[in-house]
Amino acid sequence: METQEDAGDKAQRAVQSVEVGGRLLLALAHRLEPMSLKDLAASAALPPSRAHPYLVSYGRLGLVHQDTASGRYALGPAALQLGLTALHQYDPVRAAGPVAEALAAETGQAVALAVWGNFGPTVIRMIDARQPLHVTMRAGTVMSMFDTATGRAFAGVLRTERVADALAGDALGANSAPARVSAASLRTKLQPARDELANHGCARAVGRPIPGVNAFSAPAFGHDGEAALVITVLGHQDHVPSAWSSPMAVAVKRAAAEISTQLGHRPAT
Repeated sequence: METQEDAGDKAQRAVQSVEVGGRLLLALAHRLEPMSLKDLAASAALPPSRAHPYLVSYGRLGLVHQDTASGRYALGPAALQLGLTALHQYDPVRAAGPVAEALAAETGQAVALAVWGNFGPTVIRMIDARQPLHVTMRAGTVMSMFDTATGRAFAGVLRTERVADALAGDALGANSAPARVSAASLRTKLQPARDELANHGCARAVGRPIPGVNAFSAPAFGHDGEAALVITVLGHQDHVPSAWSSPMAVAVKRAAAEISTQLGHRPAT
């Protein structure tokens, strides 16, 4: 007869080889650049001879890709799909999807959804404009913190500590993160974005980083009052006027407010 202790042992049983191999995937996830076998194995605390068979198997599954020229390893297409699926399963993203689609249909412009990822503002969905728009934004793109409307919308509402963690690399779990920017210096750098959000309810980018393309971004908040994601509308300057009173600015703020309401956010009165 199975005892309660036996049942507990079964519940805790794990496959050690999966955990060992998982360290390689996590090491790749913590680095933006492809890694050599030697560096990757060292990051996972494994000898290269032991790490290599795992990488071969992960390569067959599409979780890891090896560059034929350099021999370096990076996460593969299956890993990207896993990450994107995990992001889509996050409740705020599911709530924001229909709102983003409605905004794109209403304005005829491109609409992007971004969350705060390990490396900063990360696009998780891009809805194309009716007219061709040559931009490099796509799912997985990490946006500039200060030179894009999406980044500035996050910069305007996130706590200084969260921004500092990403900029310093601490969010990546890096062993040798760059020196942290002082809190006072970072607050000074963030202040223009915070003033922008406070005064206008959204952030904007006029002809940057892509000349001739304007964008407006607004944060959506969760029930805890934290920014859950940022929604952005962008298009050619002929269709997206840069004025703060622009219909596009009004529309993106309305969309962000709708997402916030669905997430249970209650604005301060």
